[in-house]
Amino acid sequence: MKKTKYPINKEFFPLSLYTPTISRKSIEAINKLYRVPKSIYNDPEVSIETVMIPGYKDGEIELMLITPVGVEKPAPCFYYIHGGGFVFEAASGHYKHAVNIAKDAECVVAFVKYRQGPEYVYPYPQEDCYATLVWLHEHAGEIGIDPDRIGIGGDSAGGMLTVTSCLMARDRESGIKPLFQLLIYPFLDARSNSESYKKYTDTPVWNSTLSKQVSFIIDPHPEEIPLAYRSPVEADSLEGLPPAYIEVAEFDALRDDGILYSRLLEETGIDVEFHDTHGTMHGYDYMVNAPTTMLMEVLRVEYMKRKFSER
Repeated sequence: MKKTKYPINKEFFPLSLYTPTISRKSIEAINKLYRVPKSIYNDPEVSIETVMIPGYKDGEIELMLITPVGVEKPAPCFYYIHGGGFVFEAASGHYKHAVNIAKDAECVVAFVKYRQGPEYVYPYPQEDCYATLVWLHEHAGEIGIDPDRIGIGGDSAGGMLTVTSCLMARDRESGIKPLFQLLIYPFLDARSNSESYKKYTDTPVWNSTLSKQVSFIIDPHPEEIPLAYRSPVEADSLEGLPPAYIEVAEFDALRDDGILYSRLLEETGIDVEFHDTHGTMHGYDYMVNAPTTMLMEVLRVEYMKRKFSER
């Protein structure tokens, strides 16, 4: 079947030609190609430490702490949860964004390597990410961060895991109150019936066809997971969640997820800064040096710095 030709900005070439395949074999093959870029360790403006912390069901997960050299402590913290359809490891762009944020927002970036499918299905990703938030709060003094200035965010699947971490912190009465939730083209609606889901079945990087395929891998027993932690827009209430920065892409099956969540937050009385990018597809900011990406990263950092300074 011939693919639809979308008017995606040329700045995203050649990424705009790429679409992964979803199978256990292809996931394994793609993940073997993903590596932490060596360049981030050579950046003299940051120090990087990796620690192992407790995860769900007595497991261990890896947490990278990226600290700007000379930052005043206790520093604010941005807890970054990468996307990848709940099955793919972080791409090089994720790590580069993390380093840029640490330097430009003058904060410690905590970058988690949560467990993923096919081996670890729901609720492992949700519980690992929430466990990381708890660990950061409880060990704030040790790692030099301010427990009252922790913001949380991520792209795609990481956007959903951001929201579920906030929901879990509220529902479990943890006392942890993230400063903000920063969501980049997030997956938030598991009902798979939005207009953008129906329309964008063959867009590059990610589309609704891939979403459907991966759902059978990562969420084989939906009846065992609270609805809000699988499909946050269906939560009974969003009361008590932090303010949000939400960014959506134009040619993206998940576009309507971010739009709907933004509206639901605003109806709840929660402040939202919403950005609708144009000529973009899901995952567009993997092209770290594309002009649109650099502009949006400036806006993200400005939002973080503003929120960090309010406390």
